[in-house]
Amino acid sequence: MSAAAQRAQVARSYTSARRHPWVLGKLGDFTLPFGPYTPAQLVVMAGGALVLIKTFAWWSWLGPLPVTLWAAAIWAVRGAKIGGRSPFAAAMGWLTLALRHPAGRIGGRNARDRRPSRLTGVFVIEVAPTTGAGVARRVRHCPRQGRTCRPAGPIPPVTGLDRLLRQTVTVGGV
Repeated sequence: MSAAAQRAQVARSYTSARRHPWVLGKLGDFTLPFGPYTPAQLVVMAGGALVLIKTFAWWSWLGPLPVTLWAAAIWAVRGAKIGGRSPFAAAMGWLTLALRHPAGRIGGRNARDRRPSRLTGVFVIEVAPTTGAGVARRVRHCPRQGRTCRPAGPIPPVTGLDRLLRQTVTVGGV
């Protein structure tokens, strides 16, 4: 069977919610005049009507021009998208971005810095072995008491690689 034949056998069914955007003003067979309207259109319609009513004294001498511009604005926002999203979804995204904790969330809670804590540790001071003079011992420094602690044990024997590295350092340093 060819790929085209396989594609022809696939049946797809999309709901009306996927084919049509979310609209208001349609109940059964009843629709608002010139509707249905998207939420963005309803906001422009209500906000524009409020502005036109409150500022009637300023624009009344222009005649029907402001009302025509208002109707054109309602028509223009019918398919408005911001980043592929409806204006209200985009506004909600910006609002949640502005209200969220600046450090983000971890496990459903606001992320917070850990309380400061003192770093403590142990470091080792090794005594360089001398040839033929017994076994050198490691000494640990205890930071809390501020004095040296008991010896940590014998230093492992010096290998040929250690001697070669010391020679390289002394030759390079001279």
